[in-house]
Amino acid sequence: MKTALDLAKAAKEASISLRTISTKTKNEVLQFVAFELDRQRETLQAENQKDIQIAKENGLSSAMIDRLTLSDKVIDSMIKGLHEVIALPDPVGKITDMTVRPNGLWVGKMQIPLGVIGFIYESRPNVTIDAAALCLKSGNAIILKGGKEAIYSNTALSKIMDTALAQANIPTGAIGVALTTDRQFTKELIGLENWIDVVIPRGGEGLVRFVAENAKIPILKHYDGICHAFIDASADFSMAEEIVLNAKIQRPSTCNALETLLVHKEIAAMFLPNMVDRLQKEGVMLKGDDKTRVLFPNMIPATEEDWKTEYLDLVLSIKIVSDINEAINHIDQYGSNHTETIVTNDYTHARQFLSQVDASLVLTNASTRLNDGGELGLGAEIGISTSKLHAYGAMGLKELTTTKFIAMGTGQIRE
Repeated sequence: MKTALDLAKAAKEASISLRTISTKTKNEVLQFVAFELDRQRETLQAENQKDIQIAKENGLSSAMIDRLTLSDKVIDSMIKGLHEVIALPDPVGKITDMTVRPNGLWVGKMQIPLGVIGFIYESRPNVTIDAAALCLKSGNAIILKGGKEAIYSNTALSKIMDTALAQANIPTGAIGVALTTDRQFTKELIGLENWIDVVIPRGGEGLVRFVAENAKIPILKHYDGICHAFIDASADFSMAEEIVLNAKIQRPSTCNALETLLVHKEIAAMFLPNMVDRLQKEGVMLKGDDKTRVLFPNMIPATEEDWKTEYLDLVLSIKIVSDINEAINHIDQYGSNHTETIVTNDYTHARQFLSQVDASLVLTNASTRLNDGGELGLGAEIGISTSKLHAYGAMGLKELTTTKFIAMGTGQIRE
C-alpha cells in the first residue's frame, strides 16, 4: 500500500505534467470516466453494497447510509456532472486585468492551478468523481482520502480513473486515491506541507475540526450547515410551503438542508398550521420556541442547543420572530455562514436580507438545497467553503485556481 508521502510525491510530479495537458485531453479523460461509470454500473453498485452492509452492521445512521449509497439516480447525477464539467471553459491560462504602465510595461494576471490538493471526506463516493473531475479540468493533482465506510466503492472508482489517465498518458498520480482505512494516514497527509498546496476536508464537524487542528497546510472548509428560512410577512404562503418542504425533506442528510424555520409574527397564526401539518405528514419532528408552542402546545420545546444543531435528519426547529431584523440577528448568532433564504414579496426586505446576511449563499424565494455546484452552474463542486479565504461558497473550477502576475516588456528596467 502506498504511504501518504508516496501519493504526495506522485501528485507533485503529476501536477507539473498537468501544466502542459490540453483541454481536449482533459475532456477526453472525463468522457471516458463518464462512459465507464455507466458501463460498469452493476459492478460499482455491487461493491457499494459491501460498504452499505458493513455500515448497517456498524450502526451508521440513516443519513450516513443515504450519503453512502450509489443508486442509479446518484450514478446518473455523477455522469451528468462530468458532462457539465466537460462543457465548461478551461480556466487555466486565462489572462485578465491587462494594463499598461507609463514605461510601456504590460501587466496582468493569469489563472493557474493551485497545485496539489489533499481532499479528505466521508461517505459519499459520488464526491470521489466530482472532486477528481474538477481538479483534473482545473489542472490540479489531487489526493483523495475517503472514509473507511466507502472503501470498496472508492476502490472500484479509482480503477476507472487510473485506466482513464493511463489511456491519455497522464501520470496516475494526478488522481491519487488512498485505499486505506487508517486514520493515521490522514494525519500524515495533512502534515506534508512541502508536497501539498491546500487541504479540503468535507464531512462531519469532527472530521473538519481534526483536520483544522492538525494540518500544516492551508485549509478550505466548512464545519456545519445550520441553514435558515425566514418567512416574511409579505410571503406567498404556497411558495413558502414548497420551499420549506423541499429544503427540509428533499434530502435532509445534506449540509444545505433546512434546520431552522423563522416566521414573522404577523403571519404565524395563518401560515404555520398548514405548514406544520404538511411537515408532520412527511415525518418531520418539530421543535418550537415559546411563541410557536402557544399555537401548538404539544410541540416539543426548542432549547438553546437546538438553535446550534445541524440535525441532518427529519427534524426542524421553528421560531416566531417580530420582524426581519430579529430574523437576521438570530441568523448572525446561530448560523454557520452556509446557506440562508428569505421568502418575501417585499423588495426592500429582500435587498436587506441579501446585503446583511453573512453566508456563502443567500437566496430570496428559493430553497437552501440549491447551494450546490451543479445547481449554481459550476458543473460540480469539491465542497462549500465558509472560510472566505480564498473561496467563499461552492468551489468549482475557478475556485480551484489562483492567479499569478505576468508582465510583458520591451526591455524596461527599474530606474
